[in-house]
Amino acid sequence: MLAPYTTLGLGGPARRFVEAATAEQVVSEVAEADRAGGRVLVLGGGSNVVVADDGFDGLVVKMASEGVSVSRDGEQVIVTVEAGESWEPLVARAVEEGWSGLECLSGIPGLVGATPIQNVGAYGQEVSQTIRCVRAYDRRTRHVVDLEARQCGFSYRDSAFKRDPGRHVVLAVTYALDVSGLSAPVAYKELAGRLGVEPGERVPLASARAAVLELRRSKGMVIDPADPDTRSAGSFFTNPVLSPEEAERLETRAPGHPRWGLPDGSVKVPAAWLIEQAGFPKGYSRGPARISTKHTLALTNPTGEATAADLLALAREVRDGVREKFGVTLVNEPVLVGCALDAAPE
Repeated sequence: MLAPYTTLGLGGPARRFVEAATAEQVVSEVAEADRAGGRVLVLGGGSNVVVADDGFDGLVVKMASEGVSVSRDGEQVIVTVEAGESWEPLVARAVEEGWSGLECLSGIPGLVGATPIQNVGAYGQEVSQTIRCVRAYDRRTRHVVDLEARQCGFSYRDSAFKRDPGRHVVLAVTYALDVSGLSAPVAYKELAGRLGVEPGERVPLASARAAVLELRRSKGMVIDPADPDTRSAGSFFTNPVLSPEEAERLETRAPGHPRWGLPDGSVKVPAAWLIEQAGFPKGYSRGPARISTKHTLALTNPTGEATAADLLALAREVRDGVREKFGVTLVNEPVLVGCALDAAPE
């Protein structure tokens, strides 16, 4: 069963399961399966995935490669990390060593290999701000490639890897971090308020990390076996980014709603606000699946008794309710394996 390998605790069996301890083993297993025409699922920390109850009819490669190398380049350190390394210990080390640029990404579960795929971000930081290079296996050309950041097509919670799913298997990620005891400029208003500073100010790395962890815990976003709200995949929906025309239409339905203007003229709207205003408060449930009691964006399996079908039924209800009330279609952030929001699980 794949359920134990996911933070939601959902997912049926795999036809074949391999834990790959090196990048070379990852490439070998994936390449062999591709030559045989089989299906492949590369599984990291399982913190951003919903696996169908029927499981996965193919090879599941569990990333377990480890290794961190560090070099100095002027006022920066260049940190190359194997895809199977856990993300949170890397952030903790960066803060301890005085490497600035990852501190606001504290407390995020999962492995390093997933960070460029989702362009992981939180509290005003995204990994795309520090990624210098991604090493990946290109299943189309059957070669290992080194992709510079500009080749990764990063945008909000998105990347070229996500837009062409399955083509690349991330093997390692290289980050360029500033050598500084201070955080990057604090860009998120809620975090700035918690720190007692104005947006744009810098604070000690340890202070930024502590404040982020405190905020995440208050929202059930730090994995804790004693907290059923953390049995989730994090934020289930991304914040919608609307064109000026779409934003104007939303304004007619919800005058004065919260929003953030973006440099290109588009407008980002908080999905949590849309969900709550559409009638889905914290703790709202549909059978054994529930919206977190701490954070409206997280859908949870609090008792461990929900199925993937249960969770997706709740997600559809929320998505459809927001669309009916506001004309905005929410998009799921977790990867859906063997299932979809537009239909019942396969």
